[in-house]
Amino acid sequence: MKIWIATGGTGGHVFPALSVAQELVKLRHRVIISCDGRVRKMVRDACPVGAGMAYIWASGVGAKNRLHQIWALFKIAMSSIALTLRFMVFRPDRVVAFGGYASVPAVFAAHLWQIPTFLHEQNAAIGRANKFALRWVRTLMTSFPTVSGIPSDTDVKVVYTGLPVRDDFIKLAGAPIGNKGNLLVTGGSLGAQILDDVVPNAIVKMKNKKIFITHQTRPENVAKLQKFYSDNKIRANVLSFIHDMAGTIAASDLVIGRSGASTVIELETIGRGAILVPLNINPDQAANAASFAKLGGGFAVPQDQFTEKWLAATLTELFDNPARLKKMAEKATVPNIAVEKIINEIIK
Repeated sequence: MKIWIATGGTGGHVFPALSVAQELVKLRHRVIISCDGRVRKMVRDACPVGAGMAYIWASGVGAKNRLHQIWALFKIAMSSIALTLRFMVFRPDRVVAFGGYASVPAVFAAHLWQIPTFLHEQNAAIGRANKFALRWVRTLMTSFPTVSGIPSDTDVKVVYTGLPVRDDFIKLAGAPIGNKGNLLVTGGSLGAQILDDVVPNAIVKMKNKKIFITHQTRPENVAKLQKFYSDNKIRANVLSFIHDMAGTIAASDLVIGRSGASTVIELETIGRGAILVPLNINPDQAANAASFAKLGGGFAVPQDQFTEKWLAATLTELFDNPARLKKMAEKATVPNIAVEKIINEIIK
């Protein structure tokens, strides 16, 4: 079977696409992965042996500048025409799109050629690009059991598959909690200033400071935070990048972080309780955090309510009750067989 996989924009769209592509190649399907320039190197470096690559001219339309929006739409239109012509030659049996504006041209071209098309939504609230592309797809696959924003009048089939994660997270799925007082603080690849502002001061206010903190932050904040922790006799390792995120999550008893789709699903895959602080301008993150909190795995805290006083009291209560941390970890655990579910859906 010939399968075209469309991805791009960010690593959050790319890594799930590559996981599915890798398994399809193992099953001896012919796979081509298309992406935009922003993730070209990322896809090229991790492209499964045996899969082909194609590059498209596309970018997000979210810019506030009107000229930038028009230019972005023009690039998407040109890429749609280019892929329509390419599909006339390649004629894939299936098109699988992993969201974002880089997926729109492939979805549109597949619609013109009446190719069965599958779209994956990462977040617990459907994004603008996916909502726009929904009119041209047969099946919407979701990372979360419930996704808000899907039009009620759509006849698209909605299937909960979960979100593919890297193998190192799968290998640590269900790892038992250590109850060693380990706290992980991560704001993602760029850090999160509110975590740097609130967490250290909250730790100082805790009655029980017998915890060890792994704090990922922006490079320019590393020295300042390390000095703060040292001056207040708090054991901490401050760094700008965590190479082994799966191992670090598994070694933690609790995580404080943002609530991007990948972060939440990684927590659910390994099974760790968390305090999630959604980016206040991102409704997707708020929906993801709410879905995680509904499991009983932790707290979804709006940014304006994430205060030093609240956090100090909450951390004190949690680390004084290891049984509660263990219970949160158990409730947060969700078996991840997303790759298998996605492949079963698209090849049946």
